[in-house]
Amino acid sequence: MPNQKIDTKAFKRSLQQSENYHRRGFGHDAQVHKSMNSEYQSDLIQIIRDRNYRYSQGDVTIRLAESFGFCWGVERAVAMAYETREHFPNEKIWITNEIIHNPSVNQRLREMNVGFIELIDGEKDFSVVESGDVIILPAFGASVQEMQLLNDRGCKIVDTTCPWVSKVWNSVEKHKKRDYTSIIHGKYAHEETVATSSFAERYLVVLNLTQAEYVTNYILHGGDKEEFLALFKNAYSQGFDPDRDLEKVGIANQTTMLKSETEQIGKLLEQTMLKKYGPTELNEHFMSFNTICDATQERQDAMFDLVKEDLSLMIVIGGFNSSNTTHLQEISVENKIPSYHIDSVARILSGDRLEHKPLDGEITVAKNWLPEGKITVGVTSGASTPDKVVADVIKKIFELKH
Repeated sequence: MPNQKIDTKAFKRSLQQSENYHRRGFGHDAQVHKSMNSEYQSDLIQIIRDRNYRYSQGDVTIRLAESFGFCWGVERAVAMAYETREHFPNEKIWITNEIIHNPSVNQRLREMNVGFIELIDGEKDFSVVESGDVIILPAFGASVQEMQLLNDRGCKIVDTTCPWVSKVWNSVEKHKKRDYTSIIHGKYAHEETVATSSFAERYLVVLNLTQAEYVTNYILHGGDKEEFLALFKNAYSQGFDPDRDLEKVGIANQTTMLKSETEQIGKLLEQTMLKKYGPTELNEHFMSFNTICDATQERQDAMFDLVKEDLSLMIVIGGFNSSNTTHLQEISVENKIPSYHIDSVARILSGDRLEHKPLDGEITVAKNWLPEGKITVGVTSGASTPDKVVADVIKKIFELKH
């Protein structure tokens, strides 16, 4: 949707005061807690935690990352979706996207008769939504334009946006207030970044340090504007002009990106503005707030610890479209550990065939992935992956090596 000129802060304030808007639960905690425990928790995972994240059976030692799986924001979003179904037993309920990037959780919501807004030619088809329907906004949030459309249509809105994502939006609002361009470290088509950029007046999305270096080089030395706009096609606000709009910048991020890279990009932009405008003028040209999500950071730190160990292979479990899971896989690959990103136990076809998704590649089948003899398997999972999914994978590996 185009980035229309609206006072996003005022709109959000008025939406939050509406009786159709819900951001807290509906008081069905006990029932929901019981359902989620039985569907997503695992006794085996608890045993492994209690044994210092190490568990052996036969020739296999499982070494579980010390921080993995469901984060607080994800658990909260799923619990709110369950509560919404409980609270509105007869209403039609929709989710503007997947609630989180996990296939089993989304499938469970489909079974609970929750509809998912379809993407048609890259656009969400809201024509199916009627006045009075209940709409759940997922953990990564929704764009201001989507919220406006649903509010105008008279929907009941249940907002499960993670507070860490909201924190980034607040930073972007501060950039806008001082007329700064938001430089967002993220993937421009990712739902969270789409939502974050909708709060900005002007923005540019950079995917990685290489793109950030291109931008800082342009800030310092100028360059070919057409080349710049072609390189960042689809990743900037309407009417963006690199010659005009890179004089004052603020840094923001998709909360699930690699923490170290977000920090490097922030530091690079700060040094660039320091070089160009000098220390006394720096604050007039650069703004930065720490908006790196705690849970993402903890899972990445645990992965850095895990890859130091002598592992035969690594299994990274999470949705294939889950950004934070992909970054865990990246850490493993960089450390030259044979590593397989799978989204469920169903990908383990046999002891010598495994469906997995390599970094930046299509799903493929790895042959002879499970070594003979005694092995140590590192296991971690993204913030959207229930413990039960992890447990099923571990049990399967034990079974295959039995």
